[in-house]
Amino acid sequence: MVELRPPWDTPRVRVLAARGDVGGLVRLGRLARKWRQCDLGSIVGYSASTVSRLESGARSGRDVAVLRRLAAAVDMPVGVLGAALGVSAPLPARVGRTAVRRDEEDDSMRRRRLLTASLAAVPATMLGGIDQALASIPTRSSPTTGNDVLALLARARGWYDGGDHARLVAALPELLAAGHTHADTTGDAAAFARLAACYDLATETLSKIGRYQRARTAADRATVYAHQSGAPLAAASSARMLAIVLRHQGQEATAQRVTLEAAARVEATGLSTPEQAAAYAQMLCTAAYTCAAAGDRANALELMADAKRAARRVPSGPEARTVFTVTPASVGLYEIGVLYSLGDAGAALHAGRDLHPGRFPTAERRGRLHTDLARAWWQLGKPEQTAAALIAAHHEAPGEVRDRPTIRHIVTELAERHPHAIGVANLLTTTGIR
Repeated sequence: MVELRPPWDTPRVRVLAARGDVGGLVRLGRLARKWRQCDLGSIVGYSASTVSRLESGARSGRDVAVLRRLAAAVDMPVGVLGAALGVSAPLPARVGRTAVRRDEEDDSMRRRRLLTASLAAVPATMLGGIDQALASIPTRSSPTTGNDVLALLARARGWYDGGDHARLVAALPELLAAGHTHADTTGDAAAFARLAACYDLATETLSKIGRYQRARTAADRATVYAHQSGAPLAAASSARMLAIVLRHQGQEATAQRVTLEAAARVEATGLSTPEQAAAYAQMLCTAAYTCAAAGDRANALELMADAKRAARRVPSGPEARTVFTVTPASVGLYEIGVLYSLGDAGAALHAGRDLHPGRFPTAERRGRLHTDLARAWWQLGKPEQTAAALIAAHHEAPGEVRDRPTIRHIVTELAERHPHAIGVANLLTTTGIR
């Protein structure tokens, strides 16, 4: 068993180690000591630019020795470094276990694989259509108008808001084909903006269900078509989607740059319309989340405060809904995620104390509220509260529990480590796990 002590005993450390992100771990250790990159560099004899390059993940095989010196300087435990480099066993989960026999461990591993597989509601066989669409430029044989694209996009967005990911994934090829056909026919800015929005939705969906490589392809296309449209808000939306994928792929520094640059471009519009104000507030929320994922606490909290102020400038009411729908409640939901990512589960739960499901208009957002609270409870080591929050999430939007890899992992760990805790058996029955 690897014994871990602060700041190394956190879910964030385990995620970085599992990704093999030694640079991210070095950065976490440096920030915990309140060192600048130049401070760490002077200790080990390297320039600040070298430290920055290695922390961002840009390295070659010969940099391993340098990373080892940086890891030693921030007192990174040998077990953590070994797990990240792949030369030792993965780090154990934070919640401890009693000793078990080898045959019990084998049964446990088999059960975990079965549980994880049974949770997935969007099987790989359903992804064939989107794979073909992303491998080519899909088109329709029949004429397609802008209203046709908007109707298909609204229908697909409805499935996303309702958490029906399987139906949405099946419909994405048709949506992308309609967007391309209309853009090829007219070639105007509005058509390219609609096409970018189609790819944004594809990116958001594929990212949510953990298909990050496919999501990255969709995000890259969205960025291209948004640029062709010349519309600042289309570019902001696509930049936000790209940043989300980059964050999931462990490229937090790049995600942070992409988001902040997009936010600056939106701010440069003057924020004179509700759409611009909403876009700016949304970009600040995403930037705060990205900074939190990178371990940048100071900037994450500052951006979150800026987002709250910006959201107050956005008109409320159904008539004010735009591509970027921002309300005080939606900003509060982001705050829960930011604080959780910073490892401050208690503050995350405090931030969510007044966020009731009725304040969110879609099943997806209501389910997300409960799953974010469940993550915070799990981070605190509270299995009963975690199970209750996940049951509530499943009631609102089953896909938020079944389809998201991080949430599936929590359900699996609950079943594995706390099978007799109150609510766990009900959770397994509710989600259809046997």
